[in-house]
Amino acid sequence: MALCFSIAAALAGNNLRAGDKESQKFEAAPAASYPAHQTSAQVTIGADVYVSDDKAKPVFGKHNPYELGVLPILVVIQNDSPKTIRLDQLQAAYIAPDRSRVEATPAGDVKYLRGPRRPNVISGPTGSPKVLKHKNPLDSWAIEGRAFAAKMLPPGQSASGFFYFQTGFQRRSSLYLSGLREADTGKEFFYFEIPLENADSASGPQK
Repeated sequence: MALCFSIAAALAGNNLRAGDKESQKFEAAPAASYPAHQTSAQVTIGADVYVSDDKAKPVFGKHNPYELGVLPILVVIQNDSPKTIRLDQLQAAYIAPDRSRVEATPAGDVKYLRGPRRPNVISGPTGSPKVLKHKNPLDSWAIEGRAFAAKMLPPGQSASGFFYFQTGFQRRSSLYLSGLREADTGKEFFYFEIPLENADSASGPQK
C-alpha cells in the first residue's frame, strides 16, 4: 500500500510540474495603460494585438498563432463604476478599414481551424507502414487557457483575456465590443469601438 501511495505521489508531482510549466503566469497591464483604450460610463477597455513573435511566444509558446492565420487580441476591462457588470454576453468583432466585420472565433474552436500536417508514412522494421503524427500547433493549452472567460466584474475590479480572429492585422482597423450589462438591471452599456491604430505598432506585417 505504501509503495502504491509513493508511486501515485510521484506521478502527481510530475503532472503538477508539467502543468506549472504549461501555465506560466501572464499578467495584463491596467486597461488605461494600453495605447488602444476607451472609457465610457466609468468602464475602461484596453486592447492589444499580438502579431510579433517577441510578444506572442512568451504568452502562447513556440507557435505564434498569428503565423498560423489567427490574430489574438488581448482585452482588459476595468470597472470603475459602482455596479457589477455582467460579461457573459460579451461579443467581440474585428472591424477592418473597409468596415467589413470578422466575428471572434470561440477559443475552443481555434484548434480545429488548421489541422495537423498530413502524417508521414515510412516502412517499419518488418516492412509494415509506420505513421509519424504531427501535433496541430493550434491545439495548445494557452489558446483556451488565456482566452477571455470572465462572466461577472464587480466594482473596482478588472478582467482580461484574449479573443481570436481569423484575419490579418491592418492599420485603421478597430475592435468592436458589445453585450456588457449592469448585473442588477440588465441594462446594456453603450458599445465600445476601440481603434487599433497604435496597437502593436512596432511589430508584424501590417498594411
